[in-house]
Amino acid sequence: MLNKLSDTIYYLSNQDDRERPTLGIVCGDQYSLIIDSGNSTQHAKDFLLEIEKLNVPPIKYLVITHAHWDHFLGMNEFDATVIVNSQTDELLKEWQSYRFDDSSLQKYVNTNQMSAKCMEIIQVDIPNRERFKLSSPNVIFENTLTIDLGNKVCKIERIKSTHTDDSTIIYIPDEKVVFLGDAAYGTTTNSLYHFKQSLLLPMIKDIQKYDAEMFLLGHESICDSDEMNIYWEELTTASQAVKSTSLINALECFNVENKRDPNENELFFIKAFVNDQIVQSQ
Repeated sequence: MLNKLSDTIYYLSNQDDRERPTLGIVCGDQYSLIIDSGNSTQHAKDFLLEIEKLNVPPIKYLVITHAHWDHFLGMNEFDATVIVNSQTDELLKEWQSYRFDDSSLQKYVNTNQMSAKCMEIIQVDIPNRERFKLSSPNVIFENTLTIDLGNKVCKIERIKSTHTDDSTIIYIPDEKVVFLGDAAYGTTTNSLYHFKQSLLLPMIKDIQKYDAEMFLLGHESICDSDEMNIYWEELTTASQAVKSTSLINALECFNVENKRDPNENELFFIKAFVNDQIVQSQ
């Protein structure tokens, strides 16, 4: 079932047990715009079935927030102009060359081109996958793009991100809503989950320049501005305490600077920033 954020914005909540991120639809007077296409043919079809229950303008655009499989593998199901930034386009080209039969999928898993979970989802939720080939995007932008859906403007921007180098966000000014995709999350390198410390403050600056009250995230669904401000503060405070690959030193520094122990979230973030120091030193 779709969640109604406003008269013109709806979203399908994330389902982490099925590796399904949040999907969105923004409706103008003339057209509708989709944000992310889902992790598979079936995910996209489920979303489209829910959209059919609404009286909304025809879907004209689909924006992919970044080139992680769970956000784009449903792309072929949408009769829409697919919009990506130039780096996302380059990353998708590899997937456009993939074959999706069992033998090929296992090869990609064995060579770390694809996760075992991704293979499992493809095998269950993409029918006729032996003939499946990912479509190509239609519109490639560099930094920013503005789309008017008819009295409903969407500002699309590639931003700096601790998650991927190709993160795109979508801002709807009159609603004060921003779709972040996975931009505000960390990433995993060599089995270490980490936030790219050097990109934290630039990312926050890129996002906070928008006057937003509601934030749609790939795997939390929705947060208000108070919740996001707490998230930014905890991330920033944790980052300031980490100056080396030593967790002990980071915890001591946090305690001295803040005159308290870190809370559960801050401890998680501190460990992730220490991991980033480890990754950067390798």
